[in-house]
Amino acid sequence: MSTQTTRHRNRRAAQQHFDQRDRLILALYAQLKAERETRAALEEALANGVLSSEVLQAIIADPIPAITSEDIAGIEQALAHDASRASPTKPLSGER
Repeated sequence: MSTQTTRHRNRRAAQQHFDQRDRLILALYAQLKAERETRAALEEALANGVLSSEVLQAIIADPIPAITSEDIAGIEQALAHDASRASPTKPLSGER
């Protein structure tokens, strides 16, 4: 029977709360992993001669972009938010 200390519970709870940057990194990692797995599967299929030229043409002509304009807008918004948080605010004229 294992006993969990407060430290272990807090560490697990903290891991579940990801900020925007963490979610972006996880999403990019998942995309890269999927692309690598797809490439490996294609290489294996090509090596074994199980892909026809029609299938390869369909893969090449896939209309779904890897990154959409909505993804780019979200990334730019997150970067702008980080930049505004990182830059110190300047006092207005006459304030100290």
